[in-house]
Amino acid sequence: MTIAVHPSELRPLVEEALLMLGRDHVVVEEDALTGHPDWDCLLVDLGDQPARRLRLARPVAETGVPVVVIVPSDRLLLLEQETWPADFVIDVASPIEIRIRLARAIGEQEVSDELEHEDLILDLATYQATVGEAPIDLTYMEYELLRYFVEHKGRVWSREQILQQVWGYDYFGGARTVDVHVRRLRAKIGEERAHWITTVRSVGYRFG
Repeated sequence: MTIAVHPSELRPLVEEALLMLGRDHVVVEEDALTGHPDWDCLLVDLGDQPARRLRLARPVAETGVPVVVIVPSDRLLLLEQETWPADFVIDVASPIEIRIRLARAIGEQEVSDELEHEDLILDLATYQATVGEAPIDLTYMEYELLRYFVEHKGRVWSREQILQQVWGYDYFGGARTVDVHVRRLRAKIGEERAHWITTVRSVGYRFG
């Protein structure tokens, strides 16, 4: 089973997702997208050429090959009229989510769409969160931060690392943004669970 990836310059999160998936993959250039590929799935990182790469990938989807796209968070409107991608993730998604989307596209139905910690459940397909079976009203970035914590239980992260991994390398806000979101998360998951997110003095935060 082969997964094709375009473009050939793979971002670390894509490399990690492919490693986790454990399937053969091949990186392809533009000219390979115009033939009749014998692939099980195509992963396209739209990057800084979203419209062009969408246009190049569409003929592949028309051959029956499922196409999963990684789309910049500020270009989601490009997909509003496009129904042919099998699935998509935004470019700040974690390797785990990319792996899940790829696994679903190639028919690995046993892959879970949920992350759990005690009685907290994060649904990666619907971006919904529940704690104690009650839904939590989270903003997009609150959800992304909580998901990142759950995916990396037990590890200590500095505020700067969290900013880079959750908000992205292009975010120019201050590290105190993390403190604000952590405070909101603690309030929303409830006082009895606030200890899940531990402040590590002079460093940052640890979850779990």
